[in-house]
Amino acid sequence: MSKEFRELVKKIGSGPHTGEDLTREEAAAATRMMLQQVATPAQIGAFMIAHRIKRPTGEELAGMLDAYDELGPKLQPCARHEYPVTVLGIPYDGRSRTAPISPLTALILTAAGVPVILHGGDRLPTKYGVPLAEIWQGLGVDLTKNSLDQAQSVFETTGLGFVYLPRHFPQAQSIFTYRDEIGKRPPFATMELIWCPYAGDARLISGYVHPPTENMFQNAIALRGNPRYLTSIKGLEGSCDLPRDRTAIIGIVKPDAEFERLLLAHGDYGFSNINPPLEPAENLVKQIQSVLQGEPSEMMQSALWNGGFYLWHCGVTSDMNAGIAEAKTLLTSGHAAKKLQEIRDAVGSHQTVMSY
Repeated sequence: MSKEFRELVKKIGSGPHTGEDLTREEAAAATRMMLQQVATPAQIGAFMIAHRIKRPTGEELAGMLDAYDELGPKLQPCARHEYPVTVLGIPYDGRSRTAPISPLTALILTAAGVPVILHGGDRLPTKYGVPLAEIWQGLGVDLTKNSLDQAQSVFETTGLGFVYLPRHFPQAQSIFTYRDEIGKRPPFATMELIWCPYAGDARLISGYVHPPTENMFQNAIALRGNPRYLTSIKGLEGSCDLPRDRTAIIGIVKPDAEFERLLLAHGDYGFSNINPPLEPAENLVKQIQSVLQGEPSEMMQSALWNGGFYLWHCGVTSDMNAGIAEAKTLLTSGHAAKKLQEIRDAVGSHQTVMSY
């Protein structure tokens, strides 16, 4: 048993009258002790549920990120990339109601020269929804077998980086057992949305559900000063996917600039109010493939809606309308499909070498 960790549990778990928030340094220490299994299972479970009930602060999230930066993996910058790297912070427990659009967004962006980094694992608590790795596997891209060096090579070659927790950050992966046992998302799940496993300057995109989360994001990033660019999106199931059944609410934080609030209404750009529902994984992959073949569908409409925004936001086009037009060109011309094949080839070549 760690006596130091016990004091941190007591501090956050003493109730509304005597409980206290952790300092940034204390939050970092607690996170390190959990990741390194210095704390006992009973202590880790107690901390997670107590922190969940108390709710985290931006300062605590900053400390947790400090520990992840110290112990976790990072992809390195590549001089050949034309645009700044975009990191998409997407909930690790996947999707259970709406179809994920982010694989198509990533293909549109990388086809346009914008490097993208994703991170996650397998089906995880508490939702056990469809994870990114499973969708990419269905598209013929198994991102789960590469070492970090191989992931770096694929990132440099194709512009797509994927940090797979079970292989690249097993210390963080070990925490999910406790999430399952307590049956609730702990503040770790909030912190992961703004974790940036990249060693250079990046444009961080983070989804959220509850409005107070956006303020915590901003406070944590302001304290740490990295990444410098933060965009928060009230997306589908807390993801970075823009909704079509309501106005998309977006917050943008840039260095030395005032906070910018952006509201995008799907109807202003000719889109319906339908979010494609989640289908079984096999059907979902077929829908994505049909979009890459340029076939019209509700999934295509969501791909254009999201692709258009991200191309504009990442500086490829001058406005949203131009972004939508460029996304349509990349999809219907076969450029995004060609990018998928390029990624398949790059990942496959590494795994062929590994088999020998």
